[in-house]
Amino acid sequence: MTKKKQAEEDLYGQLAGAIGGLCIAAGVLAAIKDKLGLSWPATAAVVVGVLVALGYLAWQIRTRLQRYLAGRQQPAAALRQDGPQEGPGEAQEEAAGPPVHTELTTVLSRAGAIGKDEVILDEDVTVKQLDVGTLYRFLLPARGTFENVASKLGPIASMFGVTRLHLKAERSRKNERQVRLLVLKEEPFSTPFPAPTREEITAFSGVPMGHDVTGKLVGVPTFDKASLLVGGMTQTGKTTLVNGIITCLLIAYGDFDLYLLDGKLCGLTEFQKVAVRYEASDDPAVLESMLDELNSRVDDRYAKMQEAKRNRQPAPAFKPVFFVIDEAADFYVDDGSKESQEIVRQNVDKSRKLVSKSLESGISTIMMTQRPSNDAIPVKVRAQFLYRLCLYVESKGTAKVALGDSYFETMAPIHPAFLDASIKGQAVLFAKGVSTLIRGFNFRDQFMWGVVDEVIARQQKAISAVPETPIKRAVDLMHSQGVDFMPTADLAPAMGITESNPVERGKQLGRLLGVSADKGTKGVRGYRLADLTAALMADA
Repeated sequence: MTKKKQAEEDLYGQLAGAIGGLCIAAGVLAAIKDKLGLSWPATAAVVVGVLVALGYLAWQIRTRLQRYLAGRQQPAAALRQDGPQEGPGEAQEEAAGPPVHTELTTVLSRAGAIGKDEVILDEDVTVKQLDVGTLYRFLLPARGTFENVASKLGPIASMFGVTRLHLKAERSRKNERQVRLLVLKEEPFSTPFPAPTREEITAFSGVPMGHDVTGKLVGVPTFDKASLLVGGMTQTGKTTLVNGIITCLLIAYGDFDLYLLDGKLCGLTEFQKVAVRYEASDDPAVLESMLDELNSRVDDRYAKMQEAKRNRQPAPAFKPVFFVIDEAADFYVDDGSKESQEIVRQNVDKSRKLVSKSLESGISTIMMTQRPSNDAIPVKVRAQFLYRLCLYVESKGTAKVALGDSYFETMAPIHPAFLDASIKGQAVLFAKGVSTLIRGFNFRDQFMWGVVDEVIARQQKAISAVPETPIKRAVDLMHSQGVDFMPTADLAPAMGITESNPVERGKQLGRLLGVSADKGTKGVRGYRLADLTAALMADA
């Protein structure tokens, strides 16, 4: 068949199809006309409008479908054009973004530390296995800060399947998003750490108070302008912990004056020989006597500071003084008599004055109580303490007494009621707004005795270098006779005072020594070796 003949047949076919189409269209138009009851022109206009509208709708659908398919295919095409060919797995991983650290993302998300739509990237996580547990160092998402994690440590611990005490969180000093999170594998301090050596205490920057959960020494940078309140239930290790602190003070500070009020009667006896004044008593009147002595030193030091300022001279340097009170709550309880009530009232005012106003003059107070209740230590006294230590207690309210009323509103608080009371010396240290779980040192007696003997040797060396004075003669006399207290009637003749009248004799001796007399066990007035030694050391 020639091409010409084929073309003629195609034209006849198309013409026949067109005639058939026109006939069908005429029939449809006639049917529409009869159905709608319109004229022929109106019927033709309606049909043409409907066909145009349907055509436009089909065009819109087709255009949108093409755009959608083009968008789905563009990234794959770009990968094929711009980069080397990758396998199916690599292409899928690239499309999903950087790898995610599944464990931390799940834990922090479910605990509420990060948002449900946020993740912790695997490249921002470092995991290190320590002897005590697992240390995570990670970077939070862009909107996250350390506070987000610190405020959710309880739920985070639950997600790890441990308790709050098993977690230790530390912030970075360079980046708010950087977090160090230690998850212990065992209960804290299940295995005790060995007591530190003298070299370790000396090398510590400040005054160590115990070990943290990793065995690292932890404490406070200084006791300058700061005092310490220690609270906890009975038999939780307060006295042992504070004995460790005093031992570290003797090593770290070296030369200072120590006042001890041993309300437990034998809790602080190890340090009696190096104390300026040691009292084993639970009598509120004894506390008042020591407060008067220390507040007098405060007033004297402030007078010297004022004098230096008036004369435009450098501020005088004072020897540090530490006043340690064991079982402090006993000294704020009266026996019901008016005299006792007045003494307790005076103790409250004088304690507040000492703790709040003595810090600028270098006098610090360490106060312990086994009854940290609302009425144990008066509010206006305990509110003055900068450092707080709380061992095991039974309730949140009791913990607030020791740690402060707003403690549980601070960053990452540790509830002392969750501590294991059987682990002696375990406590929450709250200093500079940071809570740290520690366990105090339990030094061997031989170690503490050695430290005390070294301090005594230093004191004797310093005393021997002091020029001959009436006080030095009195101290040497009492040392030679091996007494800690000498009545005025015995000391005055030895100092060259021949006055027979007891009152005048006492006045002359007081003027000669420049130290206030005291009463002995039987009410006899005289002088204590500790008081004379303190005065002598002050002149050294």
